Amino acid sequence: MTFLAVFFLVLLAALMLLYGFNLVMTRRIERAFPPRGIRVAVDGGHLHVVDIKPDASPRGTIILLHGASGNLADMTGALGEPLAQRGFRVLAFDRPGSGYSDRPGGEAASQPDRQAHLVRQAAAALGVREAIVLGHSLAGAMTVNFALDHADFTRGVVLLAPVTRPWPGGIAAYYHIAASRWMGPLFNRLIVMPAGLILLNRAIVRVFAPNRVPPNYARDTAPALSLRPKAFAANAQDVTVMHAFVTRQAPREPQVSVPVAIITGNLDGVVLTKIHSYGSAAAIPGASLTVLAGVGHSPHHSRPGDVLAGIEALAQRVTFGA
Repeated sequence: MTFLAVFFLVLLAALMLLYGFNLVMTRRIERAFPPRGIRVAVDGGHLHVVDIKPDASPRGTIILLHGASGNLADMTGALGEPLAQRGFRVLAFDRPGSGYSDRPGGEAASQPDRQAHLVRQAAAALGVREAIVLGHSLAGAMTVNFALDHADFTRGVVLLAPVTRPWPGGIAAYYHIAASRWMGPLFNRLIVMPAGLILLNRAIVRVFAPNRVPPNYARDTAPALSLRPKAFAANAQDVTVMHAFVTRQAPREPQVSVPVAIITGNLDGVVLTKIHSYGSAAAIPGASLTVLAGVGHSPHHSRPGDVLAGIEALAQRVTFGA
């Protein structure tokens, strides 16, 4: 047997091992972190949502939208239950392609305005006709779109460490690879799982820096779900289209007419606070801006009391049933 033949046999065996490892770990992750809510039918598929209802008649509904590489569990523990205790009905969604939500429309579902349409459709199926919408990080652009294109539904918005405006520089190269039609399938099925498991804790620390990661965060919020091939590809597509989308949408921010609260940390190492939060606060009429000193990219975990107070203050400016 020639050296070349041996080389290709070894390469084939390595690829099969990586593919098998991905299958095994995907199943193991899904067994460890099963769906927490219900699946609601929308155009072309279903969205996964946790519906948390207060003990008494709700004051109104708040929709929670998670950021990149996440799922609804990042929002429910920190904000969902406390808001329900304050009298709100809370709908926490897995954005299309994340967690246990389908990706209706494939790559078209990466556009934040398409995601806003699907989430509103799911909310309507649950009997919700108006809501406050809160979006963290990458979901900030989608939340602004709710205020612009769904003003009849949206009573107010909370932008939490948001992505809303064009920023200098690009994104990490692996997002482009993972989103590629040609290289993506192999990359997502062979490389992402082993590399992601090695780097996951480091990535979590970066998101929280300079704050400490909450105890049992990885167990409670299941970020490993984002390492599954379809979820990783969907997330990469969401990230790669974002700059072009906010470039188009940012000039429309002065048209926002609903109450807006922006809550962010001054030490965010993931999203540039002075570009996104300060920029949107200046552009959106009447928007309030709260900058939390010493806080990184996850204010809802690092300073949940301040975030809940900001939501409550916005709710006081909102009239439900108008």
